[in-house]
Amino acid sequence: MELGLSGRVAMVAAGSKGIGRAVALGLAEEGCRVSVCARGQEGLDAVRHDLEGLIGPREVLTYRTDVSSANDLDEWFKRTVDKFGTIDILVTNTGGPPAAKFMELTDTQWQSGVESTLLNVVRLCRLVIPTMQEKGWGRIIHVTSLVAKQPLDDLTISSTLRTGLSALTRTLANQVAEHNILVNAVLPGNTLTDRAYHLANVRAKAQGITPEEALKATAAKVPLRRMAEPREIADAVVYLASERASYITGVSLLVDGGVCQSPL
Repeated sequence: MELGLSGRVAMVAAGSKGIGRAVALGLAEEGCRVSVCARGQEGLDAVRHDLEGLIGPREVLTYRTDVSSANDLDEWFKRTVDKFGTIDILVTNTGGPPAAKFMELTDTQWQSGVESTLLNVVRLCRLVIPTMQEKGWGRIIHVTSLVAKQPLDDLTISSTLRTGLSALTRTLANQVAEHNILVNAVLPGNTLTDRAYHLANVRAKAQGITPEEALKATAAKVPLRRMAEPREIADAVVYLASERASYITGVSLLVDGGVCQSPL
């Protein structure tokens, strides 16, 4: 299937590893020019090497960014526009906030979660929308989590904020649709990333089992009886960024192997 993405400019947040990295590579494979941000320089150098192997050094930008910093996001956006002249696709993506039950969480942890999981999305959308409005074309895709539709007790902050991101997806989609800007969210299920291994360690400690046993228990709850590979999530993001998804907006799409049992 021809996705019509060749030459498009994509910004991918937290794109040095895991799902973000898979998204950046997937977009590059379809011919996008790609700008990636992340906190760690080593990871950025690695993904830059791989991206340049696909599309060449002139089509790649990497920039070290703390997504909870408004100034860092402004600078990443400016550098991307300076290099590529425009923005067509924004993929928002962050690591998860602390894993804990409600009474174990502090105000500081809540505030940090809001900055890194919600406000960064708001800020990035505010930056790219005027450019997309001018050209009458745009794709905004939020990578969130299945907990937006099926909350988990030990992911209190994430469950709360990801649900808010689904509401933002719906309301923002309504407001920018007249400019041919599509806004969607992808809600990954249990995926083999650093976050999954971190949660396995947290749950193993709480349950008195090994991290390997915790991972197996997580996989056993998935109807497909396995966890996802990052590329399986990325494929959904790339499709929503494409011309082929031209009548899909305001959707929070589960890519979870059937974990969430809600019919809606």
